[in-house]
Amino acid sequence: MNETARTPADLLRSALAADPARPLVTFYDDATGERVELSVATFANWVAKTANLLQDDLAAQPGDRVALLLPAHWQTAAWLLACFSTGVVAAPGGDPAAADLVVSGPDGLEAARGCRGERVALALRPLGARFPRTPEGFLDYAVEVPSQGDRFTPYAPVDPDAPALALPDGVELTGAQVVERARSSAGELGLTPGSRLLSAAAYDDWAGLAGGLLAPLAAGGSVVLCRHLDRLDPQALERRREAERITHSAI
Repeated sequence: MNETARTPADLLRSALAADPARPLVTFYDDATGERVELSVATFANWVAKTANLLQDDLAAQPGDRVALLLPAHWQTAAWLLACFSTGVVAAPGGDPAAADLVVSGPDGLEAARGCRGERVALALRPLGARFPRTPEGFLDYAVEVPSQGDRFTPYAPVDPDAPALALPDGVELTGAQVVERARSSAGELGLTPGSRLLSAAAYDDWAGLAGGLLAPLAAGGSVVLCRHLDRLDPQALERRREAERITHSAI
């Protein structure tokens, strides 16, 4: 478990330095049959592109608040780390009217229109496909992100003691507190380097965020993130556990 990282972005950099080829996020959507596996290097590339979009095209500043109206999804995971990398405050399920920017999936578009700042829409379609028609008043993430740079450097170093995560229950955490909580959650879940954690929890509270991304990242493990897992029968779920070499669960 990494003991020197002070921000969530440091955790990702440490994972990249240790073993860029190992799986980090494996995503299933059991409503569509989608399966995506992202190595540390591939995930870090998506984070870099998203962070460049945030910093350059969307002009997000450290301390700005980004409302994330998104389910537990591999693209949501990339947005979380991109926010942490730029110093903006990630607010999963946050109020768009109180946010500087909003990022929404198809189900949250109407609520997202309450944001007066930039609005980004994610189609959440298999293979990261774009919307057939971009929602009015939004940028389509799948259109905007491919041209962004594969490396990211913030204009100013991210302060580990600045706000980083605003939870739906009103708790706000600094980057350093996110890291400390992630390490604590990894210990509570029994995660060690190489652990494979199956998570079907939403990204709407600390437990879902920890099990679905932050605790495996802190522990040097990986997450198998499942959306619509309730569509699987017990036998199919057991086959997935075996195929994905699951060692821990947070369902």
